[in-house]
Amino acid sequence: MSTIVAIVGRPNVGKSTFFNRLIQRRDAIVDSVSGVTRDRHYGKSEWNGREFSLIDTGGYIVGSDDVFEAEIDKQVELAIDESDAIIFMVNVEDGVTSMDEDVANLLRKVKKPVLLAVNKVDNGMRLNDAMEFYNLGLGDYFTIASINGSGTGELLDELIKVLPEKEEDNREDELPRFAVVGRPNAGKSSFINSLIGEERNIVTDIAGTTRDAIDTKYNRFGFEFNLVDTAGIRRKSKVKEDLEFYSVMRSVRAIEHADVCLLVVDATRGFDAQVQNIFWLAERNRKGVVILVNKWDLIENKGSNTPKEFEAHIRKQIAPFTDVPVVFISALTKQRIFKAMETAVEVYKNRSKKIKTSVMNEIMLPIVEHNSPPAYKGKYVKIKYCMQLPTPQPQFVFFCNLPQYVRDPYKRFVENQLRKEFDFNGVPISIYFRKK
Repeated sequence: MSTIVAIVGRPNVGKSTFFNRLIQRRDAIVDSVSGVTRDRHYGKSEWNGREFSLIDTGGYIVGSDDVFEAEIDKQVELAIDESDAIIFMVNVEDGVTSMDEDVANLLRKVKKPVLLAVNKVDNGMRLNDAMEFYNLGLGDYFTIASINGSGTGELLDELIKVLPEKEEDNREDELPRFAVVGRPNAGKSSFINSLIGEERNIVTDIAGTTRDAIDTKYNRFGFEFNLVDTAGIRRKSKVKEDLEFYSVMRSVRAIEHADVCLLVVDATRGFDAQVQNIFWLAERNRKGVVILVNKWDLIENKGSNTPKEFEAHIRKQIAPFTDVPVVFISALTKQRIFKAMETAVEVYKNRSKKIKTSVMNEIMLPIVEHNSPPAYKGKYVKIKYCMQLPTPQPQFVFFCNLPQYVRDPYKRFVENQLRKEFDFNGVPISIYFRKK
């Protein structure tokens, strides 16, 4: 099971800036105007060897007449409900506000670790100002400055301590896990029903439906694996669900629990931002990926080039990780659903592939010798040896004299050559250059 951390607080306290710093990308929009973050952003972060998934929520406002803010409040409550730990962020410049107290009242009822982060403490004079946040009744606090990272180390050290222990992945039968993920109404349920040959109540609004991914053993037509069902929806009393949110939350958990992710795309809606978000979660978790374009039978005026054009559009959106199989299916008519599973099995085999060191050096060393890294600051890089690391997913190390001078374009060249020579279709691979 993955570990999820939610960042909550009223608008404009610096949540998105902190989120961007932790994931080391500018995914969340940052602006001085309050309320910029209307929905949730999801990312992957790591501290002291411990990985966790991160949610940046919109600002929480109680009793607002703004329809957007009402939706934000609902999503913040859902984030709190699904997370394993919560970072409550406040702003030292404004002191304790009534909205801070509203959020604190909500968090005091939560039986989960809550860390109070007082943001924008970027000088010694503001340290004393932060003391008033003891009045929120949440205990000790951490003073940070999201803009420059000051104090975030101490906060993250404590976060790692309070996160639940990582569960051991005990796979008694060692069967591969295939997760069916995607946004609501993309056809995940229909795909699973068609695949297992029976109607199952996968999407349900019955209270208490399990919140964790369910494994279903599948053994037909020569395929044998665990199908990780992420379509189930858990009802929460007093709060009407945001199905989009629960879909992504389940995807976050299921992706980390799987070997291969079957990303179901609704052909009538296209490869939109929410689907791309789920795709990049799988890529950042180094999972195998198969893109299934569902409901292709509903597309009108299909020309001979339509599938190619649709596929080209998808590959443009997922660049530079374009070596991903795309299968056009119809879960309703069962068109190509077994082709989809054949492809998923191949991707699993690619992800599990182990290349002998002697074979790898025999093939890759001549390639890098004839296409050596460009000189950098008058220095020439000489690659002497390479090998695959003993990790669950493909990772490779190349030993050379000056690894610090190997730039990203050359790393992409080496990755493309590895894919060409050894077929890692659908699988993210990691390449490292180390000093010999």
